[in-house]
Amino acid sequence: MLVALAGAGYVAWQYQATRFAAQAMAGIASGNGRIEAVEIDIAARTAGRLSDVLVREGDFVEVGQVVATMDVEQLNAQRREAMAQLSRARIAIDTARMLVSQRQAEKEAAAATVSQNDVLLQSAHKRLARSQQLSKSGTVSEQTLDDDRARADGAAATLGAARANLAATEAAIGTAEAQVVDAEAAVEAAEATVARIEADLRDCALKAPRSGRVQYLVAHPGEVVAAGGRVLNLLDVGDVYMTFFLATTEAGRTAIGSEARIVLDAAPQYVIPARISFVSDVAQFTPKTVETEEEREKLMFRLRAQVPKELLQKYMAQVKTGLPGRAYVKIDPAAKWPPPLSTPLTP
Repeated sequence: MLVALAGAGYVAWQYQATRFAAQAMAGIASGNGRIEAVEIDIAARTAGRLSDVLVREGDFVEVGQVVATMDVEQLNAQRREAMAQLSRARIAIDTARMLVSQRQAEKEAAAATVSQNDVLLQSAHKRLARSQQLSKSGTVSEQTLDDDRARADGAAATLGAARANLAATEAAIGTAEAQVVDAEAAVEAAEATVARIEADLRDCALKAPRSGRVQYLVAHPGEVVAAGGRVLNLLDVGDVYMTFFLATTEAGRTAIGSEARIVLDAAPQYVIPARISFVSDVAQFTPKTVETEEEREKLMFRLRAQVPKELLQKYMAQVKTGLPGRAYVKIDPAAKWPPPLSTPLTP
């Protein structure tokens, strides 16, 4: 009888404990998961030989810190060649502008020649007109008249040649101005080439895009990496979360930004605060059919519990990915955390 009473008491106690635990977790869902973080591959933008790696696995790096360098001997040679081309292009601009000035001076001289020959032609026409008038009275000989007529025709031909020369100088000015434009374009092209090479030189110093911890090295000094070839892998310890799964009814009641808690298997005495930052809109572990209510209950949705950045900054050295644990989330905003989850870590 004593054994029976003891057994009944134990069963009753266990039932009450289970009931109280269920009541304490009312409005709270949970699921198993692992700690994850954003991984960043630091790679070479252009192909080349890796000169040096300045960090080791496990090192913490700050944003903008140089973690590796590429060999730049070839790029420096290309830069010197591009600078020489730029100097030549700038000299070509000066030469072309001087040629424009020369052609403009030739145009002014040709215009003056046209004016001079125009005056001579007018004088020749006046003299020819007088000779023609005088020849009617016999005062001027036919020879003189012929000479004046030839002189007028020669002046007209000279004026035509001067005008043709003026047109040629104007065309030469257009050609010279086109050479200036071409030289200026050559300068812009050379400057763009220099800028591109300098950008490649800057990219040869591989920098951390975020603060984080080096997970592992992919390449080592002396190795040749292709364009886009990975050099090392960086873990952003400022973007840490746990991915876990909830059933349909629980996931459907979970809102973005819901309060959550994370408890790791390796440190169950610590409660990590979190917020739900992602709820998948596509079910995981989907059965073949979802025609019945029982089958629909088997649908599982992926969620992400994001750890606050302020807390990660404080415990950065302790952050490790891959650690298993359990995530708890309030599916009822009015629910209260049970005592074991009510005191989370603070930044």
